[in-house]
Amino acid sequence: MSEIKKTKLRLAEWFGSQDKNGFMYRSWMKNQGIPDHEFQGKPIIGICNTWSELTPCNAHFRKLAEHVKRGIFEAGGFPVEFPVFSNGESNLRPTAMLTRNLASMDVEESIRGNPMDAVVLLVGCDKTTPALLMGAASVDLPTIVVSGGPMLNGKLNGKNIGSGTAVWQLHEQMKGGQISMHDFLSAEAGHSRSAGTCNTMGTASTMACIAEALGTSLPHNAAIPAVDARRYVLAHMSGIRIVEMVHEDLRLSKILTRENFENAIRVNAAIGGSTNAVIHLKAIAGRIGVPLELEDWTRIGRGTPTIVDLLPSGRYLMEEFYYAGGLPGAIRRMGEGGLLPHKDALTVNGKTLWENCIDAPIYDDEVIRKLDTPLIADGGICILRGNLAPRGAVLKPSAASPHLMKHRGRAVVFEDFAHYKERILDPDLDVDANSILLMKNCGPKGYPGMAEVGNMGLPPKLLAQGVTDMVRISDARMSGTAYGTVVLHVAPEAMAGGPLGIVRDGDYIELDCHAGSLHLDIGDAEMTERLALRAKLQEAAKGAGMKGGYQALYIDHVLQADEGCDFDFLVGCRGSAVPKHSH
Repeated sequence: MSEIKKTKLRLAEWFGSQDKNGFMYRSWMKNQGIPDHEFQGKPIIGICNTWSELTPCNAHFRKLAEHVKRGIFEAGGFPVEFPVFSNGESNLRPTAMLTRNLASMDVEESIRGNPMDAVVLLVGCDKTTPALLMGAASVDLPTIVVSGGPMLNGKLNGKNIGSGTAVWQLHEQMKGGQISMHDFLSAEAGHSRSAGTCNTMGTASTMACIAEALGTSLPHNAAIPAVDARRYVLAHMSGIRIVEMVHEDLRLSKILTRENFENAIRVNAAIGGSTNAVIHLKAIAGRIGVPLELEDWTRIGRGTPTIVDLLPSGRYLMEEFYYAGGLPGAIRRMGEGGLLPHKDALTVNGKTLWENCIDAPIYDDEVIRKLDTPLIADGGICILRGNLAPRGAVLKPSAASPHLMKHRGRAVVFEDFAHYKERILDPDLDVDANSILLMKNCGPKGYPGMAEVGNMGLPPKLLAQGVTDMVRISDARMSGTAYGTVVLHVAPEAMAGGPLGIVRDGDYIELDCHAGSLHLDIGDAEMTERLALRAKLQEAAKGAGMKGGYQALYIDHVLQADEGCDFDFLVGCRGSAVPKHSH
């Protein structure tokens, strides 16, 4: 442990005075059995816990927090655990993305308004990672991330299956008549067989890798399985390290630099990460004040090979990834091949990202592939623009079908998700394998929260014919565990007046991922006429179906997908200053 230096502690504003205020703050805390000496110059470390039995991915966090506390005590700090809104994707309707910003507000105000000198963020299910980083970034105290870790490999008929990804595959097989309902339901027990997040490279694992690539966690945080004892060792060591960070004044703004964001974009391509990372990284960058644009994903990420062979893009699961060397092993491969933009980017352990990874062992070249045998030669997120997506859309090449990356097809249009569910089952639906499925009104405002419905299941009549993929376009998101040639995050969304809202059945659409274009094949005059008509209809329907409460706040203030879907009034770092006295 580094030598402890005298540091001006934030806790002194609460507990350091001998007047009425100091009396009250100390007295109230003492009702928990805290002795006097704990208030005498020890840094107070907040443990921001997203534990919840309604968020099964995070249900083991009580034990994780105890190991963090051990490390904090050992290093001479005093831990205080506090709960925040736990926005888990598995149970929360309509989507945890609706409450990501709410959770970030909870985190921000809890950190700023309470007596703590630093914070440990316990994150797991996918939205908890960006929500907690966003809230912490707006306060800018010393901060370290501890992820809950992925669950063990799923098992079905003696073979590994990936949580999340398997359900999409099995459901399509059942709809196509390839397996029975009994076979489908029998997979449940083995699908999620331990504590932890999805074990594929879904959004949870992607954001855990992003947190590590950003430098906000200790090495190997991303991939250690949730039930592996080494996960608790890492939690303990993170508790030790956060106390040292207080004395070093190693605040989050010194870690979340432009260089670290560029590293994270490149890492996302190398691991075959989720498209959701595009939105979340933009939102985190907005809170800390780092400019980040969609074009950065093309400029930095495109041309990067996907070298981590994990579902849904590849074959393996997070358990194998950890045993193969984890994220440090993948970053070592990248660095040796000149694919790590900023080797000297600082991380929370005080070392650079490259210092953490330069000697990382790699035990399996099948899981962490060599650069000359990648899973996908170009795995960077594909950013699309055109008259159908003036402000951009995204596609994940590593999960797409190569033959559909350049495609022209006739649109089959669904006005919203309910219309899709009703119409897709119609045996008389006018659709073929060359058609493009297009769904509207599922963006940030349209389906409040931008639910993960963009990976529309294929029509059963085509599944029965052996069709396994089609081009799908929407203003929605999709689960990071999903796959297919799916165009997502079309901006502006249909509900905000975007051109997606004017597409009609039979219109031809051209997708060209190599050129980065998405084009609706109608003339400019007709485009203008349709947009004007759409605007009139939307104005006439304004307010219909609107709800009060948080959802109304969300719709009024949420930014579009290309801006990170944060609230307009939350962007920026507001710092940790609070009024001196409140009593």
